[in-house]
This record gives sequence, structure tokens and C-alpha cells, in this order.
Amino acid sequence: MARATGSVLIVTEADDLHADAMVATLRKHHGVNPIRLDMRDFPRATGSFRLDRAGTARSLSHVHGLDEVGAVWWRRPHRAVVPSGVRRDDDDYRQAECDGFLQGLLWSIPAVWVNDPGTDRTATRKIVQLETARRAGFVIPETLVTNDPDEARSFVDSRPGAVVYKRTGTGPAEFSETRVVTPADLSRLDTIRSAPTTFQDYVEADCDLRVVWIDGVEWTVRIDSQSGVGRVDSRLDTSVDFTPQRLPATVSKSIATVMGALGLTFGVLDIRLGTDGEYYFLEVNPQGQFAYLEIKTGLPIFRSLAGYLVLGDASVPQD
Repeated sequence: MARATGSVLIVTEADDLHADAMVATLRKHHGVNPIRLDMRDFPRATGSFRLDRAGTARSLSHVHGLDEVGAVWWRRPHRAVVPSGVRRDDDDYRQAECDGFLQGLLWSIPAVWVNDPGTDRTATRKIVQLETARRAGFVIPETLVTNDPDEARSFVDSRPGAVVYKRTGTGPAEFSETRVVTPADLSRLDTIRSAPTTFQDYVEADCDLRVVWIDGVEWTVRIDSQSGVGRVDSRLDTSVDFTPQRLPATVSKSIATVMGALGLTFGVLDIRLGTDGEYYFLEVNPQGQFAYLEIKTGLPIFRSLAGYLVLGDASVPQD
């Protein structure tokens, strides 16, 4: 990738600690003061896009310098917040107009994107990820995604071991824990009719791995999940050991293939190392959390991503 020119735009919520850390990193290591934008401030803030013979100009009343942006971190975007009116149809119209304007204003910026918004949206679909990972050579736990209670019950009954269930979609909803299916859960399966759910073979694990991938640079952390309360979902326990890890070349190749096929420059992958020695792909989050990995291990992940945004190079030079 060519060196980014101009400033850096971070699109995220106002209270995002990852954005705070990135702002500090960009200032310290590159002398860059990035622009931060919470899309929920629109249309309370005003904006304009103008095109004439001289070119184009973008403006939002609460931020400055959009036309000088050379790189964008599409970190945690939200929709514009449109005040409710009397008629639902009017509200839907105003929301669509605000979304169309704000997204078009930003997406038309000719910058380096981490990640491209259209690609990012497709890549967040868990079914797309699983099929892509399978074709890339990863081992995938046997999986069913359905809103049919009978299909779900039949799948659980047919499996030789435990089955977990987890969220299928993505979005700003509350954290959703991955859990083992219990008899009580089977009695509530009718609830999935309006919320398609992912059911998957439970993988007996040696450990869990969280991999931050930035343009081919891997930052891998081994999570000793089986020694704490996060045996099923490693996100539930940060008190266990976190240590930097190197992946086998074959696994790194599969990751690179997955990320290339999904069109992602950045992503946080969850991989489970089974007691059978296999590396099982679970998912990749294009907007995943990684600050706690750096805190736990000292890996320079923020510097790596900052280097990519400013220089087009995610490798971190030795101090």
C-alpha cells in the first residue's frame, strides 16, 4: 500500500477507549492529530457536500479537515440519530436521507480505509466467514445456523458430544455469551424463530488464540482459557495467563487467505486449539477489541495499526 497522505479520521463512538489509545499513539509516534467522528452527532450537526468544476468539498460543522483525510479507521460506526416525529413513515424517510448523506459523504473520501465499509459489512456476516474459512483450509466445528426449532433439536440430538449456541448477527446489542446447550435450553427452542441462532460442536480445548491481523502482520496471543471460568467462551475471564504466541506456517497461510478473500485489511480472529492438535476457526471481527491483549502482553498492536494508517506499514521498528 502507498504511504497515506493527510490526516487520519477515526469513526467511532465518543467513549471508545480504543480510539483514545490510538489518538495518543498517533500523536506520540507520528506527530499526527487525528479527527474523531461519532456519526450519532448528525443531523444535530450540519453537513454539506459540494461538487463543481474545481472538484469536491465535504464539511461537517463539528469537525474540520475532512478533505485532507488520507486514512480512515472505520472503528465503531453508528447511524445518524434522527429525532422522532408524528408519523413512522416520515421518521423512516428522514433516517434514510440522513444515512444516505452521511455515509456517502464519508465513503466517498479517497482514502486508505481500515476497513472498507462495504467489505466490512459483508465480512461481519458469520455465515460468510465460516464458508470462507472452510475454503481456506481451516477446520470448522460442525455447525448449524437456523431459526427452525426442529432442525436445531435434531442437530443437538445427532451430535456425539456437547453443542454450544451463540449469536449469529453483529451489532451494538449487549455482549452475548457462548454457552453449552442444556436440557432447559432445548425446552425454549421455539424462541429462535425470530432470532436465528448458531449451533456448533463444542471443541475440547488446549487453549484459545486471539489473533490481531493488520495487512499481513500477525499479533497472536495464547489465552489459557481452560484454567479459568472462560472454558467455553474465552472472553469471560481475563485473569488467566495471556502470552505472545507464534502460529504454525500453515495456520498463518489460512488466515491470510481468509482475510484476503474477505477483503479485510484488519481483523481480530478467534481460533481454538483443540486437545486433538487442530486449529479451529471460530470467527473474525473486523472491528474487534484488542487493547486488553496489548495490556496483558506488551505487544505493540496500537503502534502497528498506527503505522499502517500513517505509513502503510504495520511492522513495528525496533526501538
